[in-house]
Amino acid sequence: MKHAPAQLVSIDLAQRSYSILIGSGLIAQPQTYADLPEASQALIVTNATVAPLYLQGLRGALQGKYRQIQEVVLPDGEQHKTWQTLNLIFDALLGQACDRKTVLFALGGGVVGDMTGFAAASFMRGVPFVQLPTTLLAQVDSSVGGKTGINHPLGKNMIGAFYQPQLVVCDLEVLRTLPERELSAGLAEVIKYGPIADLGFLDWIAAHLDALLARDPVALAHAVKRSCEIKAHVVAQDERESGLRAVLNFGHTFGHAIETGLGYGQWLHGEAVGCGMVMAAELSCRLGLIEPAFAQRLTALIARAGLPVRGPQLAADDNAGRYLELMRLDKKSQAGEIRFVLIDGPGRATVRPAPDALVREVIEACCA
Repeated sequence: MKHAPAQLVSIDLAQRSYSILIGSGLIAQPQTYADLPEASQALIVTNATVAPLYLQGLRGALQGKYRQIQEVVLPDGEQHKTWQTLNLIFDALLGQACDRKTVLFALGGGVVGDMTGFAAASFMRGVPFVQLPTTLLAQVDSSVGGKTGINHPLGKNMIGAFYQPQLVVCDLEVLRTLPERELSAGLAEVIKYGPIADLGFLDWIAAHLDALLARDPVALAHAVKRSCEIKAHVVAQDERESGLRAVLNFGHTFGHAIETGLGYGQWLHGEAVGCGMVMAAELSCRLGLIEPAFAQRLTALIARAGLPVRGPQLAADDNAGRYLELMRLDKKSQAGEIRFVLIDGPGRATVRPAPDALVREVIEACCA
């Protein structure tokens, strides 16, 4: 089957620069991997849901390039983003006597990508890896920018490394098999880029949301490309999140508290981020940074995307207190002070603290 040529977005990080390929049918095309470094071994890391769908296609495409191709199939779900699961990757690498030229291929969603990247950063202190994201969320966010890691019972993504891939391959065809709930979760990360960086893109999403939900390939291609362009621009300026890159965490401070507080996997990451954006917009509004109409418009769009807009109860007695306790463990916190990504006028973001009393008001107003 003939496909339109892949579109390319570049991540400009000097010697660590790489390309994001966006197109259809890319995973199973040998040409996709032509420019990767030479090696005799490859290890494909995937999960139990994705393996039956796309593992054979990837193996076939890599067959001529590597003498040995091993695979490890992980259990699926955020609750498995742990040391124990990570060790399955190390077991495979060591058990097959892999060397430091071995290339790891992360075939799956954000959990597979984050764990494979962390394994690649750690094994022999760094081996090459490739991101092959199979969810919309991973294509527009987690596969790009080199954040890798695992969860801890006390906090999400608190253990990890910044480690860039050699290549990111966004095959739009895999989105056809994505469950509807996962598609909506991915749209949360697409919507995120509008209020913090590109108001025109937010308008475009609002106008094309039905097409995105219907998986229109042209609409999806534009959404993935524009999201990657925005993220690439930010990452190129601040690879290790010392300043500007933190704005990409809009909705994540509240969202990570929801995920940790409920138990990983109860809500999908994108569902928690969608609801977290509603809460962050409400906080922006109460701080006088945006008009209530803009917060309402954003909330309506998030709801239209099929995402929750009311936060869950994390504690029966002091729900807001439990949120605050969990948010103090956020990576942006400094000396116990929570720092929020807020909308500093439509299309711009800022990172700043907010009074606990005001945050409590927001949580009480936004939770079920």
